[in-house]
Amino acid sequence: MPNPRYENLYDLPLEYGAAVHAASREVALAMKAVHGCHGVSTRQHNEPAGFQEVWHYHLHVFPRWEGDDLYLLSPYRRDTTLEERLPYARKLREFLSRKR
Repeated sequence: MPNPRYENLYDLPLEYGAAVHAASREVALAMKAVHGCHGVSTRQHNEPAGFQEVWHYHLHVFPRWEGDDLYLLSPYRRDTTLEERLPYARKLREFLSRKR
């Protein structure tokens, strides 16, 4: 995320947008290498009607698998805990740190 903070895409200077796009590409490629996902989705939200809930610019990068139904409502959907996410984040961080 750029520093200083910008509220949304409308406020983000173009040079930061290019850097965010480059970083999301690097993360997406790392996700494919580390987690073996079939694809990657990115999402970014602006204003309440665009489902922005956090009032600074950021971009979500999701690993995707065939038939994962990410965008379908389901009674089985839930937020994962930090403890559940940590092993995946650690593997990704380790992979990215070796590339630098």
